[in-house]
Amino acid sequence: MTHIALYRTWRSQTFAEVVGQKHITQTLQNSLRDNRFTHAYLFSGPRGTGKTSTAKILAKALNCENGPAEEPCNECSACRRMTEGALIDVVEIDAASNRGVDEIRDLRDKVKYAPTEVRYKVYIIDEVHMLTTEAFNALLKTLEEPPAHVIFILATTEPHRIPATILSRCQRFDFRRVALTEQIGRLRYVCEQEQLEVEEDALHYIARLSDGGMRDALSLLDQASSFSLGCITLDDVLSMTGGLPTEGFERVLDAVRTQNIGEALQLIDGFMQAGKSADKCTEGLMHFIRDLLLLRMIPDSSTLTERVFDGERLRGIAHHFEPDHLMRMVETLNHYHSEMKYSVQPQTLLEIAVLRMCAAEEPAAGTASAAQTSPAAVPRGSRPASSPAGSGEDAGALAQRVQRMEEQLTQLLQNGGAALSAGTTTGAQGARAPGRRAPSSSGGAAASARSRAQLDRFVSGGDDAALRMAASKWSQILSVVKERKITVHAWLVDGEPVAYHGDALLVTFRSVMHRDTTEKPDNKLLIEQAMSEILGEKVSLVTAMAKDWADAKSSAAPPVEELKLEPQDEPGASGGKMDHVNEALKLFGEDLVTIKDE
Repeated sequence: MTHIALYRTWRSQTFAEVVGQKHITQTLQNSLRDNRFTHAYLFSGPRGTGKTSTAKILAKALNCENGPAEEPCNECSACRRMTEGALIDVVEIDAASNRGVDEIRDLRDKVKYAPTEVRYKVYIIDEVHMLTTEAFNALLKTLEEPPAHVIFILATTEPHRIPATILSRCQRFDFRRVALTEQIGRLRYVCEQEQLEVEEDALHYIARLSDGGMRDALSLLDQASSFSLGCITLDDVLSMTGGLPTEGFERVLDAVRTQNIGEALQLIDGFMQAGKSADKCTEGLMHFIRDLLLLRMIPDSSTLTERVFDGERLRGIAHHFEPDHLMRMVETLNHYHSEMKYSVQPQTLLEIAVLRMCAAEEPAAGTASAAQTSPAAVPRGSRPASSPAGSGEDAGALAQRVQRMEEQLTQLLQNGGAALSAGTTTGAQGARAPGRRAPSSSGGAAASARSRAQLDRFVSGGDDAALRMAASKWSQILSVVKERKITVHAWLVDGEPVAYHGDALLVTFRSVMHRDTTEKPDNKLLIEQAMSEILGEKVSLVTAMAKDWADAKSSAAPPVEELKLEPQDEPGASGGKMDHVNEALKLFGEDLVTIKDE
């Protein structure tokens, strides 16, 4: 016997088997028990929540030989034939492919005939919102006053597209997304009946991916059972769906917390090299941060945190972030996730989102270390919380905190952070106060001084031909660097080759952070290797700030030649006077020229 998909095998056959729709099944059962059912129903809700299944169960309950009953027996001839789809009095119509007015007119002509085998003729119109306006108009009168033996059940995922005249003639039932716990329970029952071994983590992840749709959850379970060779594990489901394990998101947030930009970009690049998609990574990271936010703000609420599976583990991670910071990270990821659908480079948008998250890092709860925040990300007037005075901390604890702050500051300087973490709250406020200039980093100042000392030789003895060659092949150099290490390319792309002397190429930067990062030994060696390969000779890299290079060129420029006006002959000069006389004689002749002495 051929395999039948799990969602078809385990389609609900009774109201009791419908998962997560108690508010609907109970209403329908009460109306069947009291014989107060109506002539038209509208079932609306997300996909895979049981609309069509409930419609078929209602048709069986109405036409069961032992009914109308609260539950169909599924044993009589009528129930079995309706389950097999062989009963001609229960008609299921796909409105997506039968949406014209001619099909509805044909239906309207047939409803007048009485059922031949069962009690009621039932029309189940699926995706009813796909009908045309003319088709809705043709259905309107029949739907309002059908024959006594006809019942209409309309199903749709978009009830807002149905005309109000149709809605007002139906009893409307809104199906909800199935709760996570109910989905896991149903999946566990199916696995037991199908004799499938599955980990609890895998069931939880499948339920989350289905987004409240029971049919999607069963389809994913069926696919995972085919993918796995034995027990269905979380790693199997992740590999099958292209998702990321929780450990990957933990490492990204740890890099964000410590502002280790290089490690964060390397993690993103590793995800992409492993075949993950940028939009799925962004979506998964948003869900992960959402769980942290719930645990941070409402740690004792089991209702709102039902989607959080490993709560105890995540609470330790959530403790390192303030709720405001988590909310800003979700907003940043959501913004770039919406932009990815229009971008040809979604990985770049994910990297920018992670960089912004690093730049907006805030201190852990209860820590007095200063915040390194992005002015665009932090609301005006907000300041990191610090420990209150007189908290009872002894000198040893304070010394440890100061040491931790110094280690964090050193690490930020080495990683090329977007801004220095201030030593105190006052320092952090002063660095961001309007009109007040923030102090530059000591590492950037030292690097600027070293580069300024090397600029004289480039100003005095530059090789213009070699510079033109390097500038023409600069894009090739960037491409080679990007292939070998994309994070180095992200910093080097800000540079511009401006001078060449001997075997050294001078590259200027507008950003101190970009310049300092390229000066790291490993990064500099990689860039020099790429330049040597493209230019065909050994080339060493020298970096400088664009402003320092401009100042060096202006100070070494040759003095401007002073223009002097030569005075003409004065009127009293004899030489000049005789020249005029001789010229007049040549033009007019001696007869017409009279010379007078003044």
